[in-house]
Amino acid sequence: MGFKMGIVGLPNVGKSTLFNALTRTAAAQAANFPFCTIEPNVGDVAVPDARLDRLAAIAGSKQIIPTRMTFVDIAGLVKGASKGEGLGNQFLANIRECDAIAHVLRCFEDDDITHVEGRVDPVEDAQVIETELMLADLESIEKRLAGLTRKVRGGDKEAVQQERLLKVAQAAIEDGKPARTVDVDADDAKAWRMLQLLTTKPVLYVCNVEEDSAGAGNSQSARVAEMAAAEGNAHVVISARIEEEISQLDAEEAEMFLGEMGLDEPGLDRLIRAGYALLHLQTYFTVGPKEARAWTISEGTSAPKAAGVIHGDFERGFIRAETIGYDDFVALGGEQPAKEAGKMRAEGKSYIVKDGDVLHFLFNT
Repeated sequence: MGFKMGIVGLPNVGKSTLFNALTRTAAAQAANFPFCTIEPNVGDVAVPDARLDRLAAIAGSKQIIPTRMTFVDIAGLVKGASKGEGLGNQFLANIRECDAIAHVLRCFEDDDITHVEGRVDPVEDAQVIETELMLADLESIEKRLAGLTRKVRGGDKEAVQQERLLKVAQAAIEDGKPARTVDVDADDAKAWRMLQLLTTKPVLYVCNVEEDSAGAGNSQSARVAEMAAAEGNAHVVISARIEEEISQLDAEEAEMFLGEMGLDEPGLDRLIRAGYALLHLQTYFTVGPKEARAWTISEGTSAPKAAGVIHGDFERGFIRAETIGYDDFVALGGEQPAKEAGKMRAEGKSYIVKDGDVLHFLFNT
């Protein structure tokens, strides 16, 4: 299980440059004019995790298979997108299919790159996008409420629940708040997700700064950080240009380049960690002489459900999970030493998998 993050923002904020860097391709055309990204470009990238490399080295694994995440570079948005302005309709349809939204915000000055609004104000840019998504949700809610009327009158329980949740979302948005601010009961959680409202998507603000500010950010990214904190959203600071340069280098050259820039790691690593936290995701590992592999699951996933990520038969025929914590596996030097030290545990169906667990599943065929 990976996740799909839509890269969105106003035109010319650096979305496609960032996408190119993230996917190490030039599939997304980065050009200085609005709507240069007409179709959503999709890129699958490996999730960097130093733990996987270490586990593979200890186990002598012939192959290393990281978990993956998907980035979708979505067409630039302008005011009026909810009414079909620019490429609004297409933008809204594409974003609906993503698990989370990365708002790329321009936090740099550059007279050679036109801003569609003729100014640099990342906070206002974020508000433009949020407003358009809320307006689109309101229009969708009104249409769906009208369509539910007959079923609600007939006492259809599912329709009654949908109507109630839609009205709650409508009230929040009309009060100027995105639907993600609504507290939903556990009994309504599934139905709430099925509404697929745009403003229920988790948001990560990506502050695209000039190269010299890639480490500590600048005054504009500081404003975004303040806004994100007030909203309960996350933010990361990245220089898309630096990331694009790094993507063209081999590992040794990239490390030297980062050192020269005074950076500890690529922005991609920070972005992925922030994305994981945003969606409450974590990683477990399967390790052996053939391969060392990382798997992504949601926090709170039970052992059978985690097994099902590998194959449905593993979940259906689940017997138990042989579990070693990452720290124990590394400290003791592998599976057998961990087993001899009593650090391998047999866990049943109720076990909640922890981040970094090294697992081996036993199941009935």
